[in-house]
Amino acid sequence: MRKIILIFCLSVLCSITANAGSDGESSLKAKNQPEEVKDCFEKVNRGVFAFNQALDTAIFEPVAKGYRYIPSPIRTGTSNVLTNLSNLITVPNNLLQGDIKTAGINTARFVVNTTIGILGIFDPANSLGLEKKEKEDYGQTFGRWGMGPGCYLVLPILGPSTVRDTAGTVANFVGGDPWFNVTVANDTNYVNESDYYTTRITGGVDFRAKNIDSFDNLEKNSIDFYASIRSLYLQDRQQKILNSEKVTDTMDDSDWEEIETN
Repeated sequence: MRKIILIFCLSVLCSITANAGSDGESSLKAKNQPEEVKDCFEKVNRGVFAFNQALDTAIFEPVAKGYRYIPSPIRTGTSNVLTNLSNLITVPNNLLQGDIKTAGINTARFVVNTTIGILGIFDPANSLGLEKKEKEDYGQTFGRWGMGPGCYLVLPILGPSTVRDTAGTVANFVGGDPWFNVTVANDTNYVNESDYYTTRITGGVDFRAKNIDSFDNLEKNSIDFYASIRSLYLQDRQQKILNSEKVTDTMDDSDWEEIETN
C-alpha cells in the first residue's frame, strides 16, 4: 500500500511539474540561473502562513526562548545527536545521486559518532578527518534527477515547501527514512514511536531557538514577510540541489538554518 501511495505521489509530482515547473528543469542545467517556481496557491499559502505565524507566536517561539536557557553544552550535544541521525537520510540520497565518496564519509561519520561519540552527542569523527558534509534529502535527489519544483507550498506547521519537496517528505514515510522505519513503522523493544516524534519536535525547537533573532530582524525589515521567507527558502533549496559552493548564508540544519538577514 505504501509503495502505491509513493508511486501515486510521484505521478502527481511529474504531472504538476510538467505544467508548472518546466522552466525549472532546464534551469537545473544552468548554474546560477534561478528556477521559476510559481506560487500557484498563493491565497491559500498566505492563509496557512498566517496560521503558522500565530502558532509560532503562541507556542513555538516561547518554547524556543525557554530552550535557550538550557546550558550551551547540552544544546550543542542535542544538535549533534540530531545531525548524526540526519545521516540516515543523507547517505541513501548520496547514493541515489551517485556521490559514492560522500556517502562513504557520511557512513563513517555516523558509525564513529554513534559509537565513540556516544549516540552522536560528540563529534570525534571530525577530529579523525571525517569532515561534516551537507545534508541531503529526497527533494534534493528528485531535483538532481531533473524533476521540476512544481508549485510553491506552505504546509501547516512544517512551513515552506514545493510539490517536489513535499513528495520528498512523503518518501520518508514510505520507507526512505530508516529512523522512521525502526521507530514508527516497526516499533521495537529499544526505540519506539515516541522516540521518533521526540527527535522531530526537538529538531524544530532547536532550529527555532537558533533563529529567533534572525526571524525577528527579517520580519521587521521586510515589506512582505511571506514573500521574503518564500524567496529565501527557494534560493536555498535550489543551491543545495545544484550542490553549489555559493550557498545562501543560512544554517546548520539542512533546511536553511540560521537565516542571514544582514
